Amino acid sequence: MGRVRSSLVKRTARKLLESYPDIFTGGFEHNKVVVGQLLELKSKKLRNQIAGYITHKVNAALKRKGSTQKEEPEEL
Repeated sequence: MGRVRSSLVKRTARKLLESYPDIFTGGFEHNKVVVGQLLELKSKKLRNQIAGYITHKVNAALKRKGSTQKEEPEEL
């Protein structure tokens, strides 16, 4: 069993995915850096939770499309 994500994490991640759909990828490390740049968060834990949820959503969307390949973009 996994941990339950708070509504703050889910809501923030959904808003970021709607606003910047092309920036996020299936890689957690990249998403963590992007979330840190887009949001002014004092908590690394919250940043990582949001980035993890975004990664989960992106990978689920890629799986539905039939692409199992994780896309890693160039450096920002």
